[in-house]
Amino acid sequence: MEMRPSSIAGQWYEGDPNTLAKSVDRYLDQAKLPNLDGVVIGVVAPHAGHMYSGPVAGYAFAAIRNKAPELVVVVSPVHPPKWSMPASYYEPVLTSAHPGYRTPLGDILTDVGAVREINTGLSRELGKGLSSVSRDPEHSLEIELPFLQRALKPGWKLLPIMVHAVEPRIAQILGKVIATVVNGKNYILVASTDLSHFYDQETAKKLDAEMLSQVEAFSPEGVFETERTEKGFACGLSALASILWAGRELGADKVTVLQHATSGDVIGDYSSVVGYGAAAILKH
Repeated sequence: MEMRPSSIAGQWYEGDPNTLAKSVDRYLDQAKLPNLDGVVIGVVAPHAGHMYSGPVAGYAFAAIRNKAPELVVVVSPVHPPKWSMPASYYEPVLTSAHPGYRTPLGDILTDVGAVREINTGLSRELGKGLSSVSRDPEHSLEIELPFLQRALKPGWKLLPIMVHAVEPRIAQILGKVIATVVNGKNYILVASTDLSHFYDQETAKKLDAEMLSQVEAFSPEGVFETERTEKGFACGLSALASILWAGRELGADKVTVLQHATSGDVIGDYSSVVGYGAAAILKH
């Protein structure tokens, strides 16, 4: 099967490879990171179009710049499609049926063995494995790939996971299975999520601060509770929680929030904004 073709190049990010490389590098270069006490094993990054969330995403990926992992796990949400999709698209946890992803910066191979292990683990623990989908239109996983291609040293393979189910039990099981699969490997974890949507700037800042406080508390339970009580929101809630659970299982002991901004900070319209956050998961 062919590589999974980009559904958003030239729209959500630059379609020309040279222009894309320069724009991503600029976001990485502009990030002013705090002192990170520990080894970064994972990051939380936003997934809007690069012109909107790129400055915040730059902080997340600057935290893993020049690392040389063998495996990168990217967990994203599944956004409801605007058209009818096959039934497999609505299963709890999805992956790409393609052997890899294609962006303007080149091809990224999927780690087929790791996908198989995730499928086995989910089947055992959840009673339902990964659902493979072809030519999916999901932007929230793909949008992170050019950052990974520019930030990391070449040679890594991808473990792509898209979570449709927004349930604590499923997110926790997924996190534990991910931890089991990557343990002993040289890996990086990536949670793809935006924060609140379409509140005014001041309200969004309060909602996002509450959600990010739970992220920094390293509490996947807390992020679910924050959304349940409507004190904060994350559109990639299950993706975020599963990576936090995986990080805890792998011995990480700290999360540092690196940056927060909104779409209003980019376009100057503060009446209805989307929140973006970046964080690093650290292990001492």
